[in-house]
Formats: sequence, C-alpha cells, structure tokens
Amino acid sequence: MNDLKLKQTLYNQCLEFIENRFKTVQNSIKEIENSLLSETKSSAGDKHETGRAMLQLEREKSGNQLAEIQKLKESFSKIDISKSSETVGLGSVVMTSQNNYFIAISAGEIKIDTIIFYAISPNTPIGQLLLGKQSDDEVIFRELKLKIEEVF
Repeated sequence: MNDLKLKQTLYNQCLEFIENRFKTVQNSIKEIENSLLSETKSSAGDKHETGRAMLQLEREKSGNQLAEIQKLKESFSKIDISKSSETVGLGSVVMTSQNNYFIAISAGEIKIDTIIFYAISPNTPIGQLLLGKQSDDEVIFRELKLKIEEVF
C-alpha cells in the first residue's frame, strides 16, 4: 500500500470514528428529549421534578459533547493528507521502532492489513514529543526509547 493510500485509509477510519460518536450523542439527545416529553406529572411531585432536572442535566451534558465533536470535526477537516512532510505534524504518519502513529485525533488503535496504528491527537503527551521530529530522531516516552524510522 502506498503512503497516500495508507494515509487516506487512516483518515477515513478517523472520520468514521467521529461520525459514530456524533450519531451516538445525537441519539442520546433524542432519547432524553423523548423522556422529557413523555414524563407526566405524578402524584409524587418532588420525585417528578427531580427526574426532569436530571434529564435536563443529561441533555446539557450531551449538548456539550455534541459541541466538542463538532469542533473536533472542524479541526479534523483541515488535515491535508495529500501533503507529505519529512517533519512530524498534523496529518503525519509516523513509523517508529515500537509503534506507528497517525497524528490527527485520539481515535485509538486502527489495524490496516496486519499493521497497527494509533490515531493520536497532537495534544497528547506522545503527540507533543513527536511533533517537529524527523526520521532517525529519537524520543523517550514512558522510559521507552522510540526511534523514528519514517515520516510521511
């Protein structure tokens, strides 16, 4: 698999991760709103008000999550995977002696063919260590020496 095709596959997996999170939060908001609409006033008034207040808090929390996902989506859309650089930056694939990374968003482990990549945000501790580095540079993360073998 060539470098661009690999980057495109990693990018698509991250995009799918974002879309799934977006749909999950949207569904959660719909469920909360349905619960709010269907909850009728019971004879135990205080219990009813507490239930509504809890649902309102849940809806607010989900709304904040939705806003975060939309911000993530916006910053992710700025990644230009067609650009290749010898220096680690946003959108870079970094092959090291220990692990392989895609610098984009924190989406966890992505397996392509038999190779495992970790999609990480540039703001993570390992992401910050790798930013600005080049092939043959070494970083130490959690007492583990990583030699950068390739950046594209």
